[in-house]
Amino acid sequence: NRSPESSMFHLLVVFGLACAVFAHERVHLEPGQRLHDLESEWKLIRRARDDESIVVTLAVKSANAASLEQLFWAVSTPGNPLYRKHATLEEIGAIVSPEWSRLDEIENWLGFDAKHCIYTTNRDFLRCQLSCGAAERLFDAELHHFMHPRLNETVIRSKKLYSVPSNIASSLDFIGGLLRFPPVQSKSNPISRPTSTQVTASHLRTMYNVSSAVGSNGKNKQAVAQFLKQFFHQTDLKEFFVLFGSSFAHKNQVDKIVGPDTGFAGTEASLDVQYIMSLGANISTWFWSTAGLHENQEPFLEWIMTVGNTSDVPFVFSVSYGDDEASLDLAYMNRINQEFMKQGARGISILFASGDSGVGCKGNTFSPSFPASSPYVTTVGGTEMADIVLGHEVANIISGGGFSSVFAQPDYQKSAVATFLSEATHLPKSRDRKS
Repeated sequence: NRSPESSMFHLLVVFGLACAVFAHERVHLEPGQRLHDLESEWKLIRRARDDESIVVTLAVKSANAASLEQLFWAVSTPGNPLYRKHATLEEIGAIVSPEWSRLDEIENWLGFDAKHCIYTTNRDFLRCQLSCGAAERLFDAELHHFMHPRLNETVIRSKKLYSVPSNIASSLDFIGGLLRFPPVQSKSNPISRPTSTQVTASHLRTMYNVSSAVGSNGKNKQAVAQFLKQFFHQTDLKEFFVLFGSSFAHKNQVDKIVGPDTGFAGTEASLDVQYIMSLGANISTWFWSTAGLHENQEPFLEWIMTVGNTSDVPFVFSVSYGDDEASLDLAYMNRINQEFMKQGARGISILFASGDSGVGCKGNTFSPSFPASSPYVTTVGGTEMADIVLGHEVANIISGGGFSSVFAQPDYQKSAVATFLSEATHLPKSRDRKS
């Protein structure tokens, strides 16, 4: 028989061991994120050395996420008393900035490595430059160098899912820079029906009833965002307007370049700049370039994080970027949606290309593109001219679109979608369709 003292000692030992086990319990933050596999174009090169450097971004959970969404819909909905009464960056920060207790807990966990971290303005992201050895220890990751056949440099990513202690997991949405690979320009060639006319900027202005209207408010700004090492040249832009801009007033150059713009002019970047300045003519235009690759970062995440923490930004962003919705973890997409809400509440409109893979069939399942599938952005599909008659426009056969497999249909789409489903013919069977 144990004495009361020995029984108490035994209970304390068991309790201590249980606390130790609990303290070290780890949680995967992005269990649904698709990992590198043998079918990927990214090829594993070698294991990263402990003394090599990696940049990671900790997405700290925002406070008052429900209040942010309410504000987003209020300022975006005609008839609402708050319609178009947009918030400032500081007002958004007052809503979403995380509690100091969360930040203290994260910094205590990082310990010595916290000195290499910097918060964004709203304290909702923490960017850290760490040694690969420290990153593997903190995140239980396995870091390797990977290379893409169309790139001449490697990126460092984890070969397995990362994890953090359970008490830290409750304060984070995800950690960027560990799993997702940066985008790479596709080599696919567009498939078009033959036409006997050339579609120019003037044709588009006529077809969409822009006519002679041009920007007149000096405060208006618009921007093209690029992530694929795509650049443009001011000389090409001037030549474009000499050839195609004689029928409308326009600016001849981009007013501001954010980020790098050195290298060869890319087709996508050049087209994006030329045509946003043709349809949104005489409006101050920015070119917002995010490299990221040289730091092993995620360029898209870097861009939306920077926009969300900068006070002077354009009111409209045109973005040609997307990833398979099915390849991304829900926690990551939900947090990116929060970033879209922050910008929308400030009066910033973000337009995404719908993609060039149709409905993105993966086996027997549709695979829509994200962020195009987000309810909090405007997604724009592709069309083409069916014949020489201007205005006879049809959907391009590779244009992305369809229904999200994750996000519910927002109220503002219900009437249009119901009409489409009732009138369209030869529709495919719906499977696991949410919106």
